[in-house]
Amino acid sequence: MPSPAKKRKLNSDTKQKAAPARGLEYFFAKQKQNGTSSDGSSIQKPAVAPGQSEETLTDEELARKLQAEWNSDADGASSHNTPQPETEMKSGFPDRPRIAIDQQPRSTTVVPPAEPPKSKNTLSLSSAAAIEDQAHASIPLDESPLTFDPAKYIPQLRDSWAAEGGDASYALLTRCFVLVNGTQSRIKIVDTLVNCVRLLIEGDPSSLLPAVWLATNAISPPYVSMELGLGGSAISKALKQACGLDNRALKSLYDKVGDPGDVAFEAKKKQSFTLRKPKPLTVKGVFQSLVKIAKAQGQGSGDVKQRIVDRLLQDARGGEESRYIVRTLCQHLRIGAVKTTMLIALSRAFLLSRPPGSELSIKDPQALARLKKEELAEVWARAEELVKACYARHPDYNDLIPVLLDIGISEELLVRCGLTLHIPLSPMLGSITRDLSEMLTKLQGRDFACEYKYDGQRAQVHCDANGKVSIFSRHLELMTDKYPDLVDLVPKIRGDGVQSFILEGEVVAVDRATGELRNFQTLTNRARKDVEIGSITIDVCLFSFDLMYLNGQSLLDQPFRRRRDLLRSLFVEIPHHFTWVKSLDATSQDSETVLEFFKSALDNKCEGIMVKTLDNHPELEYRGDDEPEQPVNLPQDSKASSKSRKPKRGKLSESEAPPPPAKSRRKPLLATYEPDKRLDSWLKVKKDYSSSFETLDLIPIAGWHGQGRKAKWWSPILLAVRNEETGCLEAVCKCMSGFTDAFYKANKEFYDNGEESGEPQNTHAQKPAFVEYAGGVPDVWFEPKEVWEVAFADITISPTYTAAIGLVREDKGLSLRFPRFLKKREDKGIEEASTNEFLAALWRKQEAKAPAAGEQNGQRANAEAGEYEDEVMEA
Repeated sequence: MPSPAKKRKLNSDTKQKAAPARGLEYFFAKQKQNGTSSDGSSIQKPAVAPGQSEETLTDEELARKLQAEWNSDADGASSHNTPQPETEMKSGFPDRPRIAIDQQPRSTTVVPPAEPPKSKNTLSLSSAAAIEDQAHASIPLDESPLTFDPAKYIPQLRDSWAAEGGDASYALLTRCFVLVNGTQSRIKIVDTLVNCVRLLIEGDPSSLLPAVWLATNAISPPYVSMELGLGGSAISKALKQACGLDNRALKSLYDKVGDPGDVAFEAKKKQSFTLRKPKPLTVKGVFQSLVKIAKAQGQGSGDVKQRIVDRLLQDARGGEESRYIVRTLCQHLRIGAVKTTMLIALSRAFLLSRPPGSELSIKDPQALARLKKEELAEVWARAEELVKACYARHPDYNDLIPVLLDIGISEELLVRCGLTLHIPLSPMLGSITRDLSEMLTKLQGRDFACEYKYDGQRAQVHCDANGKVSIFSRHLELMTDKYPDLVDLVPKIRGDGVQSFILEGEVVAVDRATGELRNFQTLTNRARKDVEIGSITIDVCLFSFDLMYLNGQSLLDQPFRRRRDLLRSLFVEIPHHFTWVKSLDATSQDSETVLEFFKSALDNKCEGIMVKTLDNHPELEYRGDDEPEQPVNLPQDSKASSKSRKPKRGKLSESEAPPPPAKSRRKPLLATYEPDKRLDSWLKVKKDYSSSFETLDLIPIAGWHGQGRKAKWWSPILLAVRNEETGCLEAVCKCMSGFTDAFYKANKEFYDNGEESGEPQNTHAQKPAFVEYAGGVPDVWFEPKEVWEVAFADITISPTYTAAIGLVREDKGLSLRFPRFLKKREDKGIEEASTNEFLAALWRKQEAKAPAAGEQNGQRANAEAGEYEDEVMEA
C-alpha cells in the first residue's frame, strides 16, 4: 500500500500523463470505419435512437449495439474478433453498468447470454447479478440430519454437476459455508456439515476428501510442509482483473469491510456485466488448484501462482463463491468449523449414509429420531469417540476418509488407520491445577509420579527398524532438520532388542560442559531448517518421559508405570545428551516431600512439575472437580497455602480450561496414554498457577481482529507500560488469555472502530505519536483510557517491544511471557499504571535469583526464591 506522500505523487503524475478513457467504440473503430468485420464480412449497423448519437451511447447501449452487429453476421463472428488486451472501461465503480473484456485464453467471470448465440464464440452480454448458482441455494443443509433426506436432492445435483464431468460443484461447499457462518449454534453448525458430507458420500464420494480439506482450511496434514505462499498482492491483482477494480477502489472496499473475503464479495456484486461464460468451479478443481499453488517453485513460480489465482476468481460464480475462494487463499476461512467439529460431522454422516453400491451397515434416521435425547447422545458419542481416537492416532484425512468410505464406522478403523511410524500421534495433554494442595486432593488414594516440567520444546521421536528417524513438535510439525544432532544420537540410545519405537520427551538447551539448563528463549535462537551438525552453537539434551510404541506394538493401553519402566530399562542414558526427566514417586500423604520437589524444580529453572498417575485403578471413583469434603493442605511454611488468592475459573484461557466433568457418567481415572486428550491423570502444577503471584498494571493501546469465532472481537490486545520521563507508552506484550465472551463483547463496544456502528469510539485510525511499538501494524489503535491487571510467567528480552528499552539493553526492550488478563483496575487511572522502571526492576530481580540461593541463607533464602517464582503467572 503506497504511503500518502507517494500516493499524492502518483496522482499528480497521473493527471499529467493519463490518456483519455477509451470506450468500446475505440476498440471497434476500425471495423466501424471499414464497415466490415475482421474476417472481411460486412456489418449491418442498427439504427440509432432518434436524438441520440453514437458518441452519447452508454457502455451498455454500445455493447448491445455491437451484439446486434455480431448477430447480423451471416457466418457468425470469429472468436478472434474479441480484443486481445484486457481493458478496464473506467476506474473504480461507475454508476453505469460495466463491461469487462478479457483475453480469449483466460477464463473470465461471466453469465450465460439471455438468448443462445449463433455460434459458440459469439459475443454475449448479461448481468453479473444473475451469476449466483441456483441449484444448491434451496437445499436446507441446516435441517436436522434425522429428517434430511439426501436422496431427495441428489438427482437434481447430479444433473447440475453433469456438465462438469459429474464432479461435485464448489457451489455446494459454498452453500454449506454460508449457513455455517450465519449461525453461532454449535448444533446448527454440526447439522449443516453432516448434511453436506452426506450429500457428498451418496452423490460424489470422490469429492469428499478434497471437501474435507477445504472445510478444515488446509491442504495437507501438519507434518507435511505444503504452504500456499501467497502474498496479498497476488489476491489484489486477481481481484482487480476479475472485478474491474483500481487500487483506490480496492483500498476503499478494504477500509470499509476489513476482510479480504468480504472485499471479494462486494467487488463481485458491483461487477455489472461480463462477456464470456465461466467454467463452474468444482470441489476437486479448487483443491487441485491449491495444491498446484503450493507445489509451484523456482523461477517463474510467481507467475504460475498468479495465473491460478486469477482463474479461480474469474470462474467464481457470484459474491459468496468469491468470498470463500479468497478466504481459502488467505488460509483464514472464518466459518467456526474446527477439527473437532469436522470429526463429529464425519462420524454422524457415516452413521446415516453410505456410498452408492456399498453394503455398509448404517442407522435408520427414523429409528434414531424415536430415541430419547440421552439414548441418541449415546449413539452419537460412540461413533464420535471412535473417529476422534482414530484421527488422534493417525491425524491425516488422506488416510482416514478412504477407510471410512470403505468400512464406515467400525472398530476396524483403529486397525486400518491407527498408530503408524513417521506419522505423529496427537500428544496427551495435562490438566491445570491451581496449586499443590488442589493436585494432592484430586489424586487422593493413588500413587503418582512427579516430574520436572522443563522449559523446552516437546518432541516426539520416531525410529523404525531401518534406522530412519523423524522428530515432530507438539503441533505435529516435522522438525527433523532442526535437530540433526538428535537424529545422530538415536542409534546410540537404543538398547539391545530395540528395533522400532516412538518416545516422547522435552528438548532443552543446555551447557554441554556443566549440564546447566538454559531457558526456552535460548532454544528459540537455534536455526529451524537445514541445520548442519558442525554449525550448531546451541547444544540440546533430550529429557525423555514416555514410550508409546515399541517393536511394532502400541503401548497406549499400558499404564504409565509399565511404559516408564520399559523406557528406562531398554534405552541407554548419555549424560547431557539423552536422559530421563527427574522424577519422584509419591502419594497424597507425602505433601512435604512433594513441596520440596516442586521448589527444587523451580530452582533448576523449570516451569513447574507434571504429576501423573502410575497405575490403573478402575475400582476407585474419581470425583474430578467436585468439592472435596476434606481438602489436603500443604505444610504451613508454604506461603501459597497462607495466601489464598485463587483466580476464578473464568479467568482461564479457553484453550487450557479443562472441560466440565460429566456428572452423570463418571469414568475411572486410568494411567493409559490418551492422545489428544486433556485428562486429570496428567496434572501440571506450574509456577505461574500458584496462589500468589506478581502482576503488572498495563494500558491497552491497540488490538487485532480475532480468528474463528473471535473474528468480531479484539484478540489479541497490545498492552503498554508508562515512561514517566517522556510521557510515552511503551508496548510490552500482546495478551489473548483470561478473557470471557462477555468481556470480549463489552470491550468491542468500548473500543469501537465504527465498522458496524459507523461511529468510532475510543479508537484511532493511525498510531498516536505518544505510543512506541516496533511490531506489526494493529487493526485498530485504542485511546488509552483503562488500566488492566495482568499476570505473567517471565520477563524476557525482546527486539520487538520497546518497554524499558535502554534500561536493560541499549537496543532491546522487555516483554512478558504468557500474559494473562486478571481484571480491570477501576481504581486506577493511566497515570498510575506500571512504569518501565518498575518492569526493569522486576527483570533484574528475576535475573538476580540464583539457583543456589538456599546454600547462602538456608531455608529463608529458599523460601524467598520460591515465593517469587510462585508469584509469576503464565497463560
